[in-house]
Amino acid sequence: MPGLASFLIEDDGSITDKTIEHYRMRASGGLAMVIVEACAVSSEGIVSPHQARIYDDRFVDGLSRIAQVIRAEGVVPAVQLHHGGRQTSSKIIKRKPLSPSNLPCPTISGEVEPLTIGGIQEIIFKFGEAARRAVEAGFDLIEIHGAHGYLVNQFLSPFSNIRKDEYGGDRTGRARFAVEIVQELRKRLGKAYPISFKISAQEFVPNGLTVEESIELLKIIVDAGVDIIQVSAGNDATPEWICQPMFMEKACLSDSAAKIRKSINVPVMAVGRINDPLVAEDIIRLGQADLVCIGRGMLADPEMPRKAKEGRLDDIRTCIACNTCMESIFRRGRVECLVNPTLGREKEMVLKPAEKQKRVMVVGGGPGGLHVALVAAARGHEVLLFERQPLLGGQLVMGSVTRYKKEILSLINFHKAQVAKMGVKTYLNSEVTPETVQKIKPDVIVLCTGATPIHPLISGIDKSIVFSLPEILDTNKLTPRKTVVVGGGATGCEVAHHLAENGCQVTIVEQLQKIAAQMESITRKVLLKQLRQRNVQFVTGHRLSRIEDQGVYTVSEEGLETFIQAEAVVIAIGNKPDNLLYTQIKSMGLDIPIYQIGDCLEPRSAKAAISEAAEIGRAI
Repeated sequence: MPGLASFLIEDDGSITDKTIEHYRMRASGGLAMVIVEACAVSSEGIVSPHQARIYDDRFVDGLSRIAQVIRAEGVVPAVQLHHGGRQTSSKIIKRKPLSPSNLPCPTISGEVEPLTIGGIQEIIFKFGEAARRAVEAGFDLIEIHGAHGYLVNQFLSPFSNIRKDEYGGDRTGRARFAVEIVQELRKRLGKAYPISFKISAQEFVPNGLTVEESIELLKIIVDAGVDIIQVSAGNDATPEWICQPMFMEKACLSDSAAKIRKSINVPVMAVGRINDPLVAEDIIRLGQADLVCIGRGMLADPEMPRKAKEGRLDDIRTCIACNTCMESIFRRGRVECLVNPTLGREKEMVLKPAEKQKRVMVVGGGPGGLHVALVAAARGHEVLLFERQPLLGGQLVMGSVTRYKKEILSLINFHKAQVAKMGVKTYLNSEVTPETVQKIKPDVIVLCTGATPIHPLISGIDKSIVFSLPEILDTNKLTPRKTVVVGGGATGCEVAHHLAENGCQVTIVEQLQKIAAQMESITRKVLLKQLRQRNVQFVTGHRLSRIEDQGVYTVSEEGLETFIQAEAVVIAIGNKPDNLLYTQIKSMGLDIPIYQIGDCLEPRSAKAAISEAAEIGRAI
């Protein structure tokens, strides 16, 4: 497991029982090594109040607790040493960020302070002191974070380093800071202690690092005393290469690792969108890397390595690269996972057997219904799951049609396999009525009936050129045509992407000024880029006025009407709760608990439905 921010560190840098349990669970799942998240070697190098720290002796005890629980599971405890450099904010560190040159971070406003020679030497010394503390804490490997646009990366790259002295200019100069850190660690640790170096082999920015340039830099750095290289990519300007969304191919950085492995005479670790043990196996089999790092996959299912070793692939809860973990960190201040609702709450979400077995009737086989059925059955309840459609999965079935979202099927398939193993009685093509409830006589009812699409009450909404989402996503029936997608949220943009990939000329009409406003930022960046590459047109600040046989009329905020020619119109402006059954059952006056989960309560995300299901399933 590579270094991956847990956001389970307190504002003062202290480590709590939640932090310990987070790492214990990952180590207990069958990993070979856990690299503990980036630990700041200096107070001005912090990039978040929730970052782990190692710049003072007072942090050793907490880090030691992490190392101890990792080792107790038979796993190698490692730790990553880090300095944010310019890639932080003065609001966090209460001073100007330090930088190799007078070049501010491309995504964080504010001035920076170029490092003097004395300042550079002071930070090198701090890396050495941090290494001493890491050994005292009980870690068996130290990794220098030289990637992702942080300070060491900033020195390596001409994108961020325009110094003219011995710490800039040619490769030798740009590598000097990293080399002297390695030399400082070697002086402190001796020859035998293993040191890893993490590099962004490609930055995907003008004047940024390329694989070829990185190979030459690594030759210099390895000669200084590095034992292993972890090959990553990206910097703050290209975060999609740091935490790759589902648009990107699995193991999309493995080719870079393979090129470096052929050129550098030390072992190489591959990282990046490796969420499947079979993909990891291929990387090793093909000789692309010597070790494989799985980060988000270990958040989704901390038992993945053990399950893979035991051949229980159907039991693996696979990361779908939705980047909910990243979104939750920046928007909610804590790490969350769409497929694993217990992440960060492991202790409070322990699954306990039910005190009394109940007959639980779950209506709706979408993500919420499947998950609550799974949790309730795992606790010992008798669970009956009813779904009106011939397939389980709800909205996720339609959502997995597009090429880049097919991995959502893994979430459906996981739940289908688990509810079957738990003995859930499943009834497909079953429309539940009040009479069904009377016949079943449940002790608890959980309604997960979802939502229905909103159709605007405008002229022409019933015309033949208007298509529903299921109709337009049916690739077998899809023919290239001029298409208007009404609604520029996540769903509308994803549908537009699918249509454009299949040869349609697409225009998105959105009432707001911003397209995909609520979408996770990294995924949004990649999606919008791909939409533009496919010549999708955006008409923002306009609402749909009426539909004609040859197209649609839209009205701007100023009241100006525009005609857009179209052969097909897709309405994707949202959903409304399907709560009719709830109203009917409530009117029956039953003296039993009735829960609502997900869209039937209020249309929102699959993550919200699964999270609610996890809590209700434990409360029943």
